[in-house]
Amino acid sequence: MLSKIYKGLVLFAIVLLIGTLGFFLAFDYSWLDAFFMTIITTTTVGFGEVKPLDDAGKLFTILLLLMSIGVYGYLVTVISDFFSNNVLMDAFRVKKELKEIAKLEGHTIICGFGRNGRQSYEKLKRFKKTCVVIEQSEDFIENPMYQEIQFVKGDATNDDVLRNAGIEKASSLITALPSDANNLYVVLSSRQLNEKLNIVSRANDENATKKLKIAGANHVIMPDKLGGDHMASLLVTPDLVEFVNRINMEGDSNANLEEIGVDELPEEYLMKSIQDLDVRRNSGCNVIGFITEEDDYIVNPSSQMILEPKCRLIVLGRPEQIKKFKEIYE
Repeated sequence: MLSKIYKGLVLFAIVLLIGTLGFFLAFDYSWLDAFFMTIITTTTVGFGEVKPLDDAGKLFTILLLLMSIGVYGYLVTVISDFFSNNVLMDAFRVKKELKEIAKLEGHTIICGFGRNGRQSYEKLKRFKKTCVVIEQSEDFIENPMYQEIQFVKGDATNDDVLRNAGIEKASSLITALPSDANNLYVVLSSRQLNEKLNIVSRANDENATKKLKIAGANHVIMPDKLGGDHMASLLVTPDLVEFVNRINMEGDSNANLEEIGVDELPEEYLMKSIQDLDVRRNSGCNVIGFITEEDDYIVNPSSQMILEPKCRLIVLGRPEQIKKFKEIYE
């Protein structure tokens, strides 16, 4: 809408320029008189002529008046729409939201608010993670159900839109766009804008998986493949799948998983062994996994495993045990 107003103002300026040049060059007016004649003609204020016009001058004045009426009509229509559709309020609201997003650090950006994007948001919300969603559809952005979500309207493949979402200070990004090509472009752009970003990308085709990882994605997920594998597993090992489903990473389930960075532990435990943590006795949790700095995954690690910087622990426990673990060790 603002672009239409700018267009109308440019057209108005062109009319003034044509009128001033016409009176100056063709009818021997001074610059000031030429501009004065143009103003009184286009605004129809009814002042008399600076000096008498011949037939050619009268014809030029008529054409100038008709042009100005058209431009004025366009401007009035655009400005009326601007105020009647609350465009001005929306512009201020968007500007305010972008200022708030600019203050964020360590947040997650979700590109696309389709089914996968919404599921990702809900999961992160349960973990109390701050999210910014990039979406083009007004249906989501204007939906009262999603008023609490910080949206950035635009195309996620556009670098400026990513910057508006705070890509430089974000800690992670999920690109869940329906097109593999668009996801690839988002991954490439995001990795260039933030080298430390943890990027998770959706993929529809197995051929796109390798390309997305080469482009800079840390993880690539194929939702359809995961769904098919899960359904088949329910037939082959139903009890095992049900058990794993109950070991959740959220809220009120009987068993929760938590990933803890060694760097987040008190400094006194750095370079000590898992045994020195005495997790089981202090909190009731169990350390069931260990991730090295090189991203090697060790299941059921030895109690003598050394807690080195940049390594991570996978801890299993009930919600109250996980809470106690955090109170003691974080």
